Amino acid sequence: MCPLTFKGEVYLSTGLMILGAVFAGALLEGVALHFLLPMLQETGAVRQNYQGSDIPVSAGISFPLVAIGVFALYVPLAYFKSSYYPFLLGITALCFLGFIDDMLGQRDALGFKGHFGALFKGKLTTGGLKALGGGMIAFFLALLQPTGWVDLLVNTMLMALFTNMLNLLDLRPGRAIKGYLFFLIAIIALAGARVDWLIIAPLLGAVICYFGIDLKARAMMGDAGSNVLGLALGYISVISLTLPYRTGILLFLIILHIYTEKYSLTRTIEKYPWLRAVDNLGRGQSDG
Repeated sequence: MCPLTFKGEVYLSTGLMILGAVFAGALLEGVALHFLLPMLQETGAVRQNYQGSDIPVSAGISFPLVAIGVFALYVPLAYFKSSYYPFLLGITALCFLGFIDDMLGQRDALGFKGHFGALFKGKLTTGGLKALGGGMIAFFLALLQPTGWVDLLVNTMLMALFTNMLNLLDLRPGRAIKGYLFFLIAIIALAGARVDWLIIAPLLGAVICYFGIDLKARAMMGDAGSNVLGLALGYISVISLTLPYRTGILLFLIILHIYTEKYSLTRTIEKYPWLRAVDNLGRGQSDG
């Protein structure tokens, strides 16, 4: 058994590593955005936001790049785990699918019903490609977990629906990131000591840095970014939470998706003062 003092030193070292990973994620995100946003603007990767302003889209392609950069620092410091490989693969692949939808999507079919309805008619939309690809990625990541068939089904759906939920939220400045932070805090609270902070820290740092830009409507993360954050929430849930907690969250996500197929999430938020206050928190008047 290791001495207590040695355990304390390891704990402190791990704690410093987590803080360092958050800081490194924020720093790398700042550098990435400094070069990325002008590039998106100059190459025409812009889209009108809900106010009619043309702003850069797909700024979220920085998220997997930053995550890979920070995880690379884990390797020489002996903090990298083999279980991080599928996570990095998943967020990178889903970012790519989201980028395709951001750049080529026509928005003529919306929601699961619209995309799969088009697919059943023999037409593949970019949203349908993203949904199919996202489902395959979620299934692959779920297969890598040492679980049975029930867990496989729950984990696949949990990651897939978390991914799409962040897309649903990303309709107003800062809304998707607020949703990401809310669910991340909830997952951490439910998981307790099972949380792997080193897998959370890089993206958390990147999100903290990007948050102000999103709130001020200077850029949109796009599906390229919301896909990454959604899958991250799903994956952290899968590796951190027990089956009852995962099932409960999955039921909530299913109900939310059924609701949003019929009703506008934005109108619902506007209907309730406390939701509207949280949604508007941090925005300037010109930013909605």
